[in-house]
Amino acid sequence: MPKPEDYAYRVWWSQEDGAYIATVAEFPSLSCVEETQADAFFGIVDIVGCVLEDMAAAGETAPAPFASRSYSGKFALRMPPEKHRQLAIEAAEQHVSLNQLVVSRL
Repeated sequence: MPKPEDYAYRVWWSQEDGAYIATVAEFPSLSCVEETQADAFFGIVDIVGCVLEDMAAAGETAPAPFASRSYSGKFALRMPPEKHRQLAIEAAEQHVSLNQLVVSRL
């Protein structure tokens, strides 16, 4: 069973809320709103800990943390044919592969 600190967290200032918001990528429905960054971060970690305990008690499988997942380095990308043509021309003009051009833009 993963530990709460294994997950991918993000904390940012929300001008609209006038507070810091913390989220966790593997549990997109969870968030914590607090007055300080530290309180938001530790708050969301505590929430994830509670959720993991509840899931374990119910016999549910927790999502794998992104850090422990394997990635091939490949993904399929769909785009309009004209955009594909434009990128292929630009890559040729720059003497790089289409893959190199697209990765450099990411």
